[in-house]
Amino acid sequence: PITAHLGLSTVIPEAVQNQDLGRVAVEEQNLEMQSCATKLAAIREVLLRRTMKVAFFGRTSNGKSTVINAMLRERVLPSGIGHTTNCFLSVEGTDAAEPYLTTEASAERRTVNQLAHALHMDPALDSGSLVRVFWPKNRCALLRDDLVLMDSPGTDVTLELDSWIDKFCLDADVFVLVGNAESTLMNTEKLFFHKVSERISKPNVFILHNRWDASVTEPELIDQVRKQHLDRCISFLSEELRVVEPDRAAGRIFFISAKEVLICRTQRNQGMPETGGALAEGFQDRLTEFQHSSSTRCGRGRSPRTSRPSWTPSTSHRPTGSEISQVTL
Repeated sequence: PITAHLGLSTVIPEAVQNQDLGRVAVEEQNLEMQSCATKLAAIREVLLRRTMKVAFFGRTSNGKSTVINAMLRERVLPSGIGHTTNCFLSVEGTDAAEPYLTTEASAERRTVNQLAHALHMDPALDSGSLVRVFWPKNRCALLRDDLVLMDSPGTDVTLELDSWIDKFCLDADVFVLVGNAESTLMNTEKLFFHKVSERISKPNVFILHNRWDASVTEPELIDQVRKQHLDRCISFLSEELRVVEPDRAAGRIFFISAKEVLICRTQRNQGMPETGGALAEGFQDRLTEFQHSSSTRCGRGRSPRTSRPSWTPSTSHRPTGSEISQVTL
């Protein structure tokens, strides 16, 4: 059982340094075994949790907050012109009637209306801080299944990527790279996920090419540009990160417009026609792809990192963390 591996991080170095045992392993082997022990400990933490954590990363202003808002079907997180996420934000469900937030510095409940002000005016908040947003489950079905959505500052705003990973990423079930369809993947984005892959055994990584609605301005190039994005992302996932086989990598890459989906869903909430706004040609296809990426690729009745991944939960049965923790690796 996985519980048998818990003491590896201390047993391994003690055995290597024990003079009575003689030469057990060379230093390189010792470091490799300690790395495996660290990964096992991280996997154990994931398995013991009852929640599913989905972490969103990408460059500044790529639309990470808008993607989360579109999933939640409301403008929960500040986004759009004039709003830049400058710290980590988690969104999780609560049985309370009204939404509220807390910070690491204070457990005092503050109204979500104060979120934008807190992000920009609280001197205690920096790129390594966490603000927890609790949203009523009766206002969002997605949060009723113990899902936690994690928003983040842009991967281009700090050099402290290692501390980010240690503090916020080791227990994530799924990572979503939100890219800008109007540009290619940047080295800052790739570097972050290379670092994640070094610390976590085969992380579940999905890629969203946001702002795909911009492609309608050059319809003659849509297929060519889409293929270029696909080829580069397949290579990144399967050859660079080696987290998925090439023939399955395309199933982790989606072309969406989170802003369009958010407009559509907020209009529905207000009783208005879903396509009543100024939505670009081809919107229905992009909406379908967003729904496919966040709904139909579900199924939490499997152990994280051991079967086909998904990045949102369904209402199907999921074994408890205690049950999963007994799985032999």
